[in-house]
Amino acid sequence: QLVPNEICILHRQLNSRPEWLPRRRSSSPAAMLNDVVAAPKQPVRRLPASLDVPSDATVDDLKMLIARAAKIGDYNRIGLFDPSTKKTLKNRRARVADEPNVRAAGEVLVKDLGPQVAWKTVFLVEYLGPILMHALVVAARPYIYAGGDGAMSFTQWLSFGMIVAHFVKRELETLFVHKFSANTMPAFNIVKNSIFYWALSGLLCAYSIYSPRSLAAKAHLPVVDAVGTAIYLFGEMGNALVHLYLSSLRSTGGTERKIPSGYGFALVTCPNYMYEILSWVGIILASRDWAVVVFISVGAAQMYAWARGKESAYRKEFGDKYKKKRFVMLPGLL
Repeated sequence: QLVPNEICILHRQLNSRPEWLPRRRSSSPAAMLNDVVAAPKQPVRRLPASLDVPSDATVDDLKMLIARAAKIGDYNRIGLFDPSTKKTLKNRRARVADEPNVRAAGEVLVKDLGPQVAWKTVFLVEYLGPILMHALVVAARPYIYAGGDGAMSFTQWLSFGMIVAHFVKRELETLFVHKFSANTMPAFNIVKNSIFYWALSGLLCAYSIYSPRSLAAKAHLPVVDAVGTAIYLFGEMGNALVHLYLSSLRSTGGTERKIPSGYGFALVTCPNYMYEILSWVGIILASRDWAVVVFISVGAAQMYAWARGKESAYRKEFGDKYKKKRFVMLPGLL
């Protein structure tokens, strides 16, 4: 049980068994936790034996206190986890004392998450890749392909414009629209995410589309180009509107969640993913390229997993106030 005016006891994990330290009284009007447990697989080095925690400390506050005491420069490396479910305490602004399992057990689990990178930095780097790759492949066509010194077709230029514009839009949204509920992610993610975007939507799609032997180079189908462009523009605008709307529902740096409405939310849980896929369907029609199909198929599988997670989160947080969705991403399909 969480007891005010008691010192927060921190103990290390030894051979998967904690070394329990006796609680002692503190003159501080704080001390909320009986125990903060260091996880054996990712322990926090130099974890102190005891620490005073203010009674109104938030999750971020406790991370800062532990990082300062353990002499860790970036408090975002500290991960706090529910002692029962082992799930991360995601709400950075929530009071530690308001977490039910933490309150019941009187302890919280702590891990060193390793080097961290800001979410915004990861997004900017991963979206930059396709822009650079497509520009480089177009510029280097004479050196990459046999017969690559000839002019590109209208359809190839159309595909180039669509893809580059899509990722420029993503860069701008990262800078000016998106509000992230978490400060950072593990540094390795910047490598993993960048490989997906730089290799698939960047190098693979660019190499295939701009080849003199690609369908985009050979098949002159103005009607298909026009239909693809219309679908692409509809998807891009719908996606941008949903992102702007979702941003308006959250304060800067906040973690609060509200029930969204309009903009396709009556149809699916995540209409931004629906519009994203539509825009790539437009690119597929314009480019007539198999590599684009591969990229968006892999991306759609990941978006589907995220969308299901968001549907579960809405149901759990809002209960009967939230109208459950049968389809999370594509009406009638997924």
